[in-house]
Amino acid sequence: MSMIPSVFGGRRSNIFDPFSLDVWDPFQDIFSVAMSGPNASASAREASAIASTRVDWKETPEAHVFNVDLPGLKKEEVKVEVEDGRVLQISGERSREQEQKDDRWHRVERSTGKFVRRFRLPENANMDEIRAAMENGVLTITVPKVEEKRPEIKSIQISG
Repeated sequence: MSMIPSVFGGRRSNIFDPFSLDVWDPFQDIFSVAMSGPNASASAREASAIASTRVDWKETPEAHVFNVDLPGLKKEEVKVEVEDGRVLQISGERSREQEQKDDRWHRVERSTGKFVRRFRLPENANMDEIRAAMENGVLTITVPKVEEKRPEIKSIQISG
């Protein structure tokens, strides 16, 4: 496990993971805070929404499990797809709250806009058995592993 991500913001991803398309950015949290205020442009807030979607990926003996924090989203607002046979794509959109004529905002920190995260799945992923469930703002995607084929060993009689 790399020390760099734990020093900057406590992310537990491994920047050297060959399967992850996720690139660690030490300025991500700074960018998210600076670009989410009321004076930030719409494109800056949208970029912040893309950058701030947090994902944990763990591997168990049986499966790869992804946990995605999506507070305030309904399952209908989220898509889980597989691209190019091995790339897991999680996307959706956080809608902006409808403003009323008399509303006066004091702080805007929650990001809005589209988001997308992609992960290259390893060879042992069973692409036909992927399951996704959403509960309390957390999307859980389970990608079972295919059973490893062990080489068949055939004994050969030694003559002589």
